[in-house]
Amino acid sequence: MQKIISYIRFLFNSTNHHGIHSPFVFDLITKCFYKKNNTFENAAFKSYKRSLLNNHNVIEVTDFGAGSKIFKSNTREVSRVAKHAGIQTKRANLLIKITSYFKPNTILEFGTSLGMGTAALHIGNPNSKISTLEGCENTAEIAIKQFEKFSFKNIDVYTGEFTKTLTTLRFENSLDMIYFDGNNQKEATLKYFNHCLNFINNDSFFIFDDIHWSKEMESAWQEIKLHPKVKVSIDTYQWGIVFFRKEQEKEHFIIRV
Repeated sequence: MQKIISYIRFLFNSTNHHGIHSPFVFDLITKCFYKKNNTFENAAFKSYKRSLLNNHNVIEVTDFGAGSKIFKSNTREVSRVAKHAGIQTKRANLLIKITSYFKPNTILEFGTSLGMGTAALHIGNPNSKISTLEGCENTAEIAIKQFEKFSFKNIDVYTGEFTKTLTTLRFENSLDMIYFDGNNQKEATLKYFNHCLNFINNDSFFIFDDIHWSKEMESAWQEIKLHPKVKVSIDTYQWGIVFFRKEQEKEHFIIRV
């Protein structure tokens, strides 16, 4: 019921590129969000996902986050995880377009899972250096094998509870993009967000998955977009995207994608 109400509210308040007076956001919508996906990139992601859908091995999943609304057991078939818990193809295509548009040199991802989101990030900009965090060693192992199978380079996978992993990571430069796709709990999300503020530059941006997943995630999103360092925030319903561009006026947008 909560998700239904939040979606109706989103539809009522959202808009498209018409009436957007920010040149930065207008260009993002028209030249990225609404741009047609590259056929080769689409095919590359579908091939990666198809490989997982054909994998019927069973693994034991360790979940440090909010848990699953689909799976009742931690013993899961890889193909079912890919089908029900992996990034949807439509959302992956948007992630590819965003990564291709901004061409971030350095990316941090929370929640590798089977590597489908990571694959989208890599396909969007193969030159990006990606660090991806996964709590479950068994799913991370599947992802690493997939990256090798598809010859994806410049990807480092770190396993373990996110809070512990973050304290050990050291980055030579700031991070251009951070994709939060794991542990949909308010306290954890805000903790990761505040920690990652140490890694930003003026052009960095964060993407938060499932901001309407629960009331507490909606509350976390409200706090994030009101943070003094956040200048532009965009709610696409599935995602919350924030930018830290000091030259921008603080604005919030609700965009249908």
